[in-house]
Order: sequence, then structure tokens, then C-alpha cells
Amino acid sequence: MNSPYGVFPDEVILQILARLPVKSVFKTKVVCKVWYKLISDKYFTNLYNELSVKNPMVLVQVSEPSSESRSSLICIDNLKGVSEFSLDFVKDRVKVRACCNGLLCLSSIPDKGVYYVCNPLTREYKLLPKSRERPITRFHPDGEASLVGLGCDLMKQKYNVVLAGYHRSFGHRPERTFICMVYDSELNKWRKFVSLQDDQFTHMNKNQVVFINGGLHWLTDSCSCMLVLDLGTDVWRKIQLPHEISCGVRSRVYLLELDGRLSVIQIYEAWMVIWVMEDYEKEEWRMVDKVSLRCIRGMVPGIFPISQNDNYVYLATHKQVLVYQRNSRVWKEMFSVKDSSTLPLWFSAHAFRSTLFSCH
Repeated sequence: MNSPYGVFPDEVILQILARLPVKSVFKTKVVCKVWYKLISDKYFTNLYNELSVKNPMVLVQVSEPSSESRSSLICIDNLKGVSEFSLDFVKDRVKVRACCNGLLCLSSIPDKGVYYVCNPLTREYKLLPKSRERPITRFHPDGEASLVGLGCDLMKQKYNVVLAGYHRSFGHRPERTFICMVYDSELNKWRKFVSLQDDQFTHMNKNQVVFINGGLHWLTDSCSCMLVLDLGTDVWRKIQLPHEISCGVRSRVYLLELDGRLSVIQIYEAWMVIWVMEDYEKEEWRMVDKVSLRCIRGMVPGIFPISQNDNYVYLATHKQVLVYQRNSRVWKEMFSVKDSSTLPLWFSAHAFRSTLFSCH
């Protein structure tokens, strides 16, 4: 049945609009009142986000050599290419600490303990309230939280920010208790809880955190397991990795997401092995691919998987972002930097998705 407003049914129009970049979506709002109404509806937001999460991208924060106060965000999309945008709307010098479902958690560089959440594509941002718990800015050893996590629930349109680390009261020695501060976007406030001492907390991979099944997952440096914080119960637990995985001098393991499931990628010698968790409750893993790295052998020691789906894998090196097409077994360079003073790209690369998630 045709729409009373035009030739195509509303559902067809929605399907077309839901495949546009975020900036184009906002422009189409002013085309006519009908489109404005369609795009403003919650159904369209859910549809857009549902399609977007199937197209993972890579977001890299690159500092300009000529100005320490400026940095740009490079968005690398296998379908649409490379685009650049800025965080100047935040009005602060910030560092990207975590990323989830289109939102970024930013920390202020000049003001320790100040955090923001923003959607870089809609240019919305929120300054997170300061906690009544004064020690939030007194994590050991440098006043910054050791772990920063961001969990965004697209269906409920809510998010949590987690700051965790060892506590140091003002004027006292560091305590051996692990403090977690959790910000709830629905309540607009922080909650605090204390975890028992566990040596694993001091050996966690801080750069890769995955939000799955209502929990934030971090891989331990020893690759013996991953630590999971359940945001519903504020309880930490452990998940074991595949028994076949070992971490050593010639073997590295990375934690990622694969189409809504936990995934680990192991790189050793000239191979990249991709595992996915088939059953979250039973902690059952399955190997889904084994890729030869011989054609990029010289890059293997400094290559880091960042993002993936069933069709391709993004990997970052010191100067490049590569994409591996799993179906065609073809490698492609997507982005590179020429400046020698730039930090390694893998140091500031994050898995990213384009969504209409609001941070307010």
C-alpha cells in the first residue's frame, strides 16, 4: 500500500533513511513535515541503531603535531571510506577513554576527575556530575582511574560509566581495596562499591573493554581469563578463555565483539585465530577462522585487532589501519599517517558504531 504522502510506503522510506550517515539524517529532517515526523519517531531511532550496529568501524584519535591542544577523530568505515570530525564542541582538551554503541567517554586532560559522555556525530555531550565521594579523583597512583568503561543499552536508551582503581585517601598511603564508581544515566548520579583484593585487578588490559549481556568485560594481561563487571548487580566474576589459547612471548590475545557475542583473537607466529563465544551461560567457545599472516609478515609484531564482524576485521599498526576481508581473503589499507611523531594508531584506536544514541 502506498503512503498517503507519496509514491513509496512509509516503511520503504524509513529503510532508505535508516541507511544514511547521521549527518544526512539530520538534513533530511527539514525536507518536509512527513519526513521530520518519521525520523523523530522512536521506531526510526531503533531501526537506525539496529542497522548501524551491524557495520562496525574504527575510530582513531590523532593529535596534531603543531598543536598539543588539538586532536581530530578519524572514522574508518569499510563501506563509506574515511571521514574526519572534531570534538571542539566539548570546549575542553579531552582524551577518548572508552567507546560503546556510538557514545564516547572522554576525560579532561587539564582537569583530572572531569569526565564527559558524547555522541561525536550528533555533537551532543554531557558533563558528568561530580560524585559526592571525594576520593573519586584520588585513584592511585596518578589520580586517574585505572579502568574506564562505558556500557550503552541501545534498547533502553541508557548508559553507565565505570571508573575503577585502587583507592588513595588524601594524605594516606594507597589502600589495597579496589574501588568502583558507576554512573547511571537514568538517575544522573554515581554509586560506589568496594571489591575484595584480587591480584588480577592490577593486570588487566585497559585499552580493550567489551559491553555484552549487561556487563563490561576486560581481558587480563596473563590471558588466563577475563574479568566481568555485571552492571545490574555490581558483582565481579571471571570467564575462562578457550583452553587452546596460551599467551606468551610469541602469542598475543585481544578481546573484541563479533555481532553481539564475545570474541577473542589470538595472533601467534604467522597466524590469526578468531574465536567466538557460542554460549555465554555455559562459557562455550568455537574457533570460526584461522587466517595466514604471511603476506603481512613484517607487520605482525606490531599489529592489533580493533573491530570486526562476520565479513571483515580491522587491525591497526603503528602507522596504518588495515581491513581484512574474510570472504575474499584480501588485505586492504584503509588509513595511514605520515608524521613520525604521532603515537601508534593502535594506542588510540577504538571499535565504533554510528548511532542516534542520545547522551541526555
